[in-house]
Amino acid sequence: MLRRQPFKFRIEPTGEQQRKLRQFAGMTRFVFNKALALQQANREAGEKYIGYVPMAKQLTAWRNSDETPWLKEAPVHPLQHALKDLDRAYQNFFAKRADFPRFPKQIKLDQGNRRIFLPKLGWLRYRHSRPVRGTLKNVTVSLSACHWYVSIQTEREVASPLHASRLAVGIDLGVVRFATLWDGHKETVLEPLGSFARHQHRLARAQRQMARKNKFGRNWLKAKARVRRLHRQIGNARHDYLHKASHAISKSHALACVENLQVSNMSRSAKGSAEQPGRNVRQKTGLNRSILDQGWGEFRRQLDYKAQWAGGWLVAVPPQHTSQQCPECGHTDADNRQTQSLFLCVACGHSENADRVAARNIRERGLKTLEGQDDARFACEVNGAVRPSAAGTRRSDDAAKAA
Repeated sequence: MLRRQPFKFRIEPTGEQQRKLRQFAGMTRFVFNKALALQQANREAGEKYIGYVPMAKQLTAWRNSDETPWLKEAPVHPLQHALKDLDRAYQNFFAKRADFPRFPKQIKLDQGNRRIFLPKLGWLRYRHSRPVRGTLKNVTVSLSACHWYVSIQTEREVASPLHASRLAVGIDLGVVRFATLWDGHKETVLEPLGSFARHQHRLARAQRQMARKNKFGRNWLKAKARVRRLHRQIGNARHDYLHKASHAISKSHALACVENLQVSNMSRSAKGSAEQPGRNVRQKTGLNRSILDQGWGEFRRQLDYKAQWAGGWLVAVPPQHTSQQCPECGHTDADNRQTQSLFLCVACGHSENADRVAARNIRERGLKTLEGQDDARFACEVNGAVRPSAAGTRRSDDAAKAA
């Protein structure tokens, strides 16, 4: 199978190279905004949307224009990618914005000397923490908290793996518990890291200090750098936790069943409008903060590709009533969940932890999704029965959307 894999390293550009990187980033934003203004003007005039190819020809005119001759100082590839980002933003209803420069061609990687060549920048040193494998496809340069990073995407053919495990696991994500896992035999609980909650007071203090400084002054820039470092620490800790958790699950289970959660809808603000103000705004704000602090969407994304790399599979199931349906008798009632942690079926009297009940139901729904598929490469052993495995089967619609 074809594996696309990024390798991200921190680079150490010289002062001149940093100046050029910032210039290229500014030129990329300029091209994006100029193209966006042109698209909006055409829309107001009643004309149809301009596609990427005509916009690329317009970019050539801008580079040769007397008004913006400095666009020639940047490589053409990051400017073209700005137009691609704009085209993608239109297709996704302005859900995304352009990022820092990308150099898809004219790049050289010298792993032995720990350096990479980028057009109009020359050779840049990077921290070579692991070998880069595969054919180099593109490079993304980004700036995060005063540090520059290079992400190298590669492609390579690898043998289709066969997962060594026969276990299927249901995963219930939450706030009190980050994840509750049930594999048919035992329960595993992953406690939440709470990366943002741990640094919330430090971050608030640093932001207050920055607000008291004269904007764009030397002290303001120092205070802003501290805020950026705290954000980087929060993000790094969260990503490290999610990578370790998703790696452990993908290695020990052939099939991972999760809920198809709409995190953006779940974390929507409750403020409302002036005419119709929301209710329990402060409580909903705290809940939204806790939900976003968990990183559910990133966890599902990591679990998806890691399961494929290990020969397993990820299946997303409907999340409705997973913690209100009795796993013993199948009765569904809102009164079944007495408290946040207690489940007590009003029909049969079955009592259990509510998160474990949800994990059991998620696992059962995932297995039912795969029933009837004949192209399974091996079977999952479930409570003594034989069920079709996820590995080698076709993706469900929800799992395909998550990829």
